[in-house]
Amino acid sequence: MKTVSKSELKSKMLEYFRLVEQSGEDLIVTDNRVPVLKVCSLKKRNIPKDVFGDVQGKIKYNEDILTDTSGEWSEI
Repeated sequence: MKTVSKSELKSKMLEYFRLVEQSGEDLIVTDNRVPVLKVCSLKKRNIPKDVFGDVQGKIKYNEDILTDTSGEWSEI
């Protein structure tokens, strides 16, 4: 995991963003040598699991999940 200061990131932000995107490696940003941010690529992550992983197996849906529900929603 690469570490960079805020000032270094500011001067070369696009370069660091491209590096994270291409390598998939996380980037830790520091302020006075204290970690304050983590920049990570979403391409190589399992987003549904990252977002909904804590409720996996805890939700029960009693109807057909493919049923059209558009009639239940009013137009905005």
